[in-house]
Amino acid sequence: MDKTNLLLVEDDPNLGDILQEYLNLKGFSTQLCKDGEEGFDAFNKDHFDMCILDVMLPIMDGFSLAKKIRAINKDVPIIFLTAKALKEDRLEGFKIGADDYITKPFSMEELQLRIDAIMRRFNHQKQVQQDANTDEYSIGQYIFNHVQQLLTLGEHTTKLTTKESSLLKLLCQHKNEVLSRNYALKTIWGEDTYFTGRSMDVFITKLRKYLKQDEQVEIMNVHGKGYKLIA
Repeated sequence: MDKTNLLLVEDDPNLGDILQEYLNLKGFSTQLCKDGEEGFDAFNKDHFDMCILDVMLPIMDGFSLAKKIRAINKDVPIIFLTAKALKEDRLEGFKIGADDYITKPFSMEELQLRIDAIMRRFNHQKQVQQDANTDEYSIGQYIFNHVQQLLTLGEHTTKLTTKESSLLKLLCQHKNEVLSRNYALKTIWGEDTYFTGRSMDVFITKLRKYLKQDEQVEIMNVHGKGYKLIA
């Protein structure tokens, strides 16, 4: 598995070296730059999965660097490190597109946990976007084509209705994760009411019937939350 590639821009040499060493020990690949201009040059030359930027940097400050990075890549996660706890600075960081904002001093463990949380969220969103552009999904032994609305097992094919297909697509996009009941209702039915909820329950029952030939496939109820397609 490829290592997560981090761009760390920190002008305090002691903190920068400690962070780089710690993150590398935790399995990341970390490139350390000492000022904003050096950080921007590095970003242009290499691929980074995340940027960790000190706000107070020489030559080019962290906010200016983030703006230039965002002009090139609007998706790469950015964490700001700062000695300031001012609300205005935090708001400025989030306006630029920061994913998180950590005030010094902080623990190495806290930084790692925040990196891990952001990367999980980022990778999940990327997978959902990729799935949104996918015509076919594998569900155990089944093949589901949501464009043609066909569910196939071997030589047997079931033609799904539009709502059945839409609901199964959402379940596939969240496979082995909880699909929020409220999110599914608002996405497919446009509202979360008692009647739309009962309607979705009927469709879930139909999908379970269609998928019952593979014992490794199951649509679970998750009490108080929604459903989980296990495959």
